[in-house]
Amino acid sequence: MSLITAIICTHNRASYLAAAIDSLLHQDMDDYDVIVVDNGSTDNTADVVKERLDNPRLTYIYEPKLGLSVARNTGAMNTDAQILAYLDDDAEASVSWLKNLVQVYQNDSQVAIAGGSVNLILPEGYDQLPEWISEDLAGALGLYNLGEEIKYITEAGLTPRGLNYSIRRQFLMDIGGFDINLGRVGTKLLSNEELYMTELALKKGYKVAYIPDAKVGHNVQPERLKKDWFLRRSWWQGISEYYRAQGKKTNKSQQFLNTAERILRGIYKSFKYYGNPAVRFENLLYVYGQFGYLKHLISGGELETRE
Repeated sequence: MSLITAIICTHNRASYLAAAIDSLLHQDMDDYDVIVVDNGSTDNTADVVKERLDNPRLTYIYEPKLGLSVARNTGAMNTDAQILAYLDDDAEASVSWLKNLVQVYQNDSQVAIAGGSVNLILPEGYDQLPEWISEDLAGALGLYNLGEEIKYITEAGLTPRGLNYSIRRQFLMDIGGFDINLGRVGTKLLSNEELYMTELALKKGYKVAYIPDAKVGHNVQPERLKKDWFLRRSWWQGISEYYRAQGKKTNKSQQFLNTAERILRGIYKSFKYYGNPAVRFENLLYVYGQFGYLKHLISGGELETRE
């Protein structure tokens, strides 16, 4: 049994996957293994993994049911490691990523979740982000940095990013695994699964840690530097917030009031910061996402009805 298992859940990202796997196979520690969960891919993902299966650390698992949370649970059920470290299929881990994560768990038995800083690897042709992308929107691309010191997170909104994320296996088992009603499903950009996990951990008295030296680079796909991708992501963010509210059993009338308030606030800020294109666009996206929330609220969509 390894001390820590690194897990990549992947769906049709063969062009990025090789670099992600290779970054994990060259970590500067010995007591670990790597699992790739192929979540219903139809490209040459399996070939990319099989080219590396001569490395005894690496295991390939095919999970036909789509869903990031489903794939994460599949990975967790196929290891007895005490710690699970999840790396996105388009990310690249620094050589000491796993070592730095392991240390925080070994030093404090109350740590249930830990993640590190994320820098962006821009696609060819870009030496910087477009000017219409604000600092907060860069976070939607994965950028995450809370400073150069280890911090214990008390606000769920500051939760570590899912592309650089680890969790104590026992805690995950105790809460029944990742909520399959949250997280991406194929091309549906649902989210909030890490936020929900952090809320649970904090509520139960566990610690959530930010580890600055557990560094990961995130390859930004070219299509994510276009406004229509941000619009689509914001719409699905609103839907994710709707599902999260149902889990909290929030009163429907209160949801209508909260959504209306958020829409008005977003519109107000769009006008307030009209002279700042990046902040203006950020607030317009926020409003657009709330209409995604509102649409589901009006239609009465239920968690069980979603594929």
